[in-house]
Amino acid sequence: MDPVPWREAWHEALYAADRGFYVAAGGPAAHFTTATHGPSGAVLARALLRLFVEGHGGRLPTVVVDVGAGRGELVTHLLDALADPVEWAVSPTRNRGKVPTRVVGVDVVERPDGLGERVEWHRSPGGADLPNDLTDLADALVVAHEWLDVVPCTVAEVDGSGTLRELLVDRASGDETPGAPLTGADLLWAERQWPVGRRGARVEVGRARDEAWAGLVHRVRSGTLVAVDYGHLVSGRPDGGTLTAYASGRRTRPVPDGSCDLTAHVAMDS
Repeated sequence: MDPVPWREAWHEALYAADRGFYVAAGGPAAHFTTATHGPSGAVLARALLRLFVEGHGGRLPTVVVDVGAGRGELVTHLLDALADPVEWAVSPTRNRGKVPTRVVGVDVVERPDGLGERVEWHRSPGGADLPNDLTDLADALVVAHEWLDVVPCTVAEVDGSGTLRELLVDRASGDETPGAPLTGADLLWAERQWPVGRRGARVEVGRARDEAWAGLVHRVRSGTLVAVDYGHLVSGRPDGGTLTAYASGRRTRPVPDGSCDLTAHVAMDS
């Protein structure tokens, strides 16, 4: 099988209906944990709700959305926290006994077994794409916890002549070969956001993440959006890139065959 652009292989490896890592039985939680799991997830949920309350005159949100919800770990913690009358006693006339009309989880799988009845579930196409009916959100708290880092993006490398070329990858082995020179919007993004010069320097073109975030923001009429992710700033972009993989609790070589999580840090300031 011929090598293909990393962005294409990456998307298939994570989200393909027949073999994607994120649609496989057990999901990411079978391989690793994040801050959304266990006791830390309960703390995170309260902190996110507190952020909204303090920024919106003591009011709780009308709708809470978790984008990239896994198997519902964080939305479950959010629902529990929202139902806690002690937590929101700071504004009893506005919040006592109030639970948002909607608590929504969004991910690439069907509704997980055992998820609380109050949680609404929307299946996403994967990557940057979101459900069509997730729109016009008002008075909303929208959380994207480690979502942008798994939005596949173009990967490029500087060749011996100083040209930035898109990298192609073999789906089965993970071996890379240089492709065509980067052009158009991807090249413009790299020149502005991730300037490189030396041979072998790598760029993970964050344009796809920028567009994903803008698309999510466009769906929110009012409220607060929070992105929590691994990231870097233009003043300290990593010269060798950050693309890596995880499987069975360990970091491993990135091979886009569906056997591992594939992730790259986010250019947070772009």
